Amino acid sequence: MNQKQTEYPVFTKEMKKTHTILVPMMLPIHMALMAEILRQEGYNVDILTNDGHGVVDEGLRSVHNDACYPALLVIGQFLDALRSGKYDPHKVALIITQTGGGCRASNYIFLLRKALEKSGYGYVPVISLNTLGLEENPGFQITVPLAIKMLYAAIVGDFLMLVSNQCRPYECNAGNTDRLVWQWTQRIVKSWNGKKLVRYRTIRKWYKEILHDFAQIEQRNSHKIKVGIVGEIYVKYSPMGNNHLEDFLLSEGAEVVVPGLLDFCMYCIYNGIVDRKLYGGGLMRYLGSQTAYRFFLKKQKDAIRAVRQHGVFRPAMLFSRTKDLAEQYIGKGMKMGEGWLLTVEMAELIESGVHNVVCTQPFGCLPNHIAGKGMIHKIKAVHPEANIVAIDYDPGASEVNQQNRIKLMLANARAQDSEFQSVTSYPAQPAKKRDHKPAQAAH
Repeated sequence: MNQKQTEYPVFTKEMKKTHTILVPMMLPIHMALMAEILRQEGYNVDILTNDGHGVVDEGLRSVHNDACYPALLVIGQFLDALRSGKYDPHKVALIITQTGGGCRASNYIFLLRKALEKSGYGYVPVISLNTLGLEENPGFQITVPLAIKMLYAAIVGDFLMLVSNQCRPYECNAGNTDRLVWQWTQRIVKSWNGKKLVRYRTIRKWYKEILHDFAQIEQRNSHKIKVGIVGEIYVKYSPMGNNHLEDFLLSEGAEVVVPGLLDFCMYCIYNGIVDRKLYGGGLMRYLGSQTAYRFFLKKQKDAIRAVRQHGVFRPAMLFSRTKDLAEQYIGKGMKMGEGWLLTVEMAELIESGVHNVVCTQPFGCLPNHIAGKGMIHKIKAVHPEANIVAIDYDPGASEVNQQNRIKLMLANARAQDSEFQSVTSYPAQPAKKRDHKPAQAAH
């Protein structure tokens, strides 16, 4: 550890017993799983859910308004929690990811420490969650069993997010889908409690049970406009980051489609393979990336196969096909932030039949403006049916204006869809469960 790092308080082994680790909210399903896993490892963890103007105001007071909007929100959420009276500031630690890439996100941790000092909380330790050995945290260690559980939590979280998004807009009794998500979350983490090694075959077994349980939810057989959400990873997934976009789309009668976290993980891994070809990167990193990529791809194939065999829900697109779509639109050397993945996720959704897309981006995030908003024209040249709206998120953005632009996109979607419905009509049917006869698996 260098001299600069020793100036900051460090999360020690003793603090593991006495301190609560505060975690900023991003993916509700995934983070509920991960928080329970950390608690099983002996960490006292609390996922922050504080939201609203107070969080934004805290961020604006403590971070330069030119900083990335996600940084402002995450730091504001931490400070708002410390001031809330819910926690003893001398008994908490904060955790934040640090990628080490070219994105400004790598500097969030330094912005956070500066904001803590400015606000009188300079004694609060900040844990850097990274896989590059950027900082040491003696009291927080990512062991191999813990890393495997976290990896499986991401995989299962994607699976639960996929099927729940296809149930929630149609449920006859509001809340049934969310209750089932919670029940499965509890079942999964309880089965892992006390086990150092989690076997993957258990997860494959769960796929069939999860699909069966969600297919039992009583649903209306109604037609919904499907709307995909892509963008910078925080504002794409975080309800606070995108002004609760998924809830708004549901209230407008849409079905939300969100690409999984596993795609972003494989994008990062695959860049290690591309770097070798484009820039002559190190051989060991190249070989390691290939091994990790094949591992993740195999796990994604298992999930997709389970959904296809069940025959009720729509599976995600396999990442090997997703990455191949890039050849039509953008070079794989564009990898700052979400890079080429952002462009390809829009194309992936459209090719999957989700023609309506909200591209979320923090205002001033150059990589995402280029790979997101800047590529819409190119995508529409290939897919004239694409109905894409780019929405900027920042402290000064008007939520009403954001919603009005999305409503206009939805109006266009319904107009296009009504033309299709005039040709093919669907007779109304009573509410039913979706437990159909399993379809033959696609090859």
